[in-house]
Amino acid sequence: MARLALLSGLLSSLALAQAKAVEEKKVSAINEIERGFYFEARGGFWATFNPPTAEGAPPGHFSPGQAAELDMGFDIGERVGIALSILGTANRMSSDYLGTSGGTASGDYGALIPGAGVKIRLVGLSDAQDVQRTWFYVRAAGGVVLYNPPSLISKMDALVSGGLGVEYFTKLRHFSVGIEANFNFLVLTQSFGFSILPTVKYSF
Repeated sequence: MARLALLSGLLSSLALAQAKAVEEKKVSAINEIERGFYFEARGGFWATFNPPTAEGAPPGHFSPGQAAELDMGFDIGERVGIALSILGTANRMSSDYLGTSGGTASGDYGALIPGAGVKIRLVGLSDAQDVQRTWFYVRAAGGVVLYNPPSLISKMDALVSGGLGVEYFTKLRHFSVGIEANFNFLVLTQSFGFSILPTVKYSF
């Protein structure tokens, strides 16, 4: 009888230990990735076709350039992130590009674009510890375009962009890195282009 009681107690202890281990594994998996308030920076290649020109003027040519953006946002669960953003762009142009100036200015131009965006993670891939660190996502954004110098492009504009990306949540917990490709459309001037932007994010 004593042996039976001892065996029963041992089995109960093993069951409790296993349940505790499973629970600790779940907690550990949840804490592997920090989600909530975040800052995200992206920067890289930004290209524009037919840059803004005066009405009736010949369309501008292909314009390569660079872009840098900072987002301040919040993750809603593991799949959705919303953010306010500030984007800066710089485009190279030849000296014969006159913008909307009618000939009083020429050359390179840039833009400052305050706006907002939303990121939706669609597919997550788990690592060896069953933590979904790699996510494929879609992102949509928009903003108000303030061109610079205003003597070259005097119009305001509106940006609408959308694209695909991949994000990897590192084992540093607060950090993730990634890369995204976007199609960009400037609504009022009917310009369009694309961007390829590596990203880095810090979550609190």
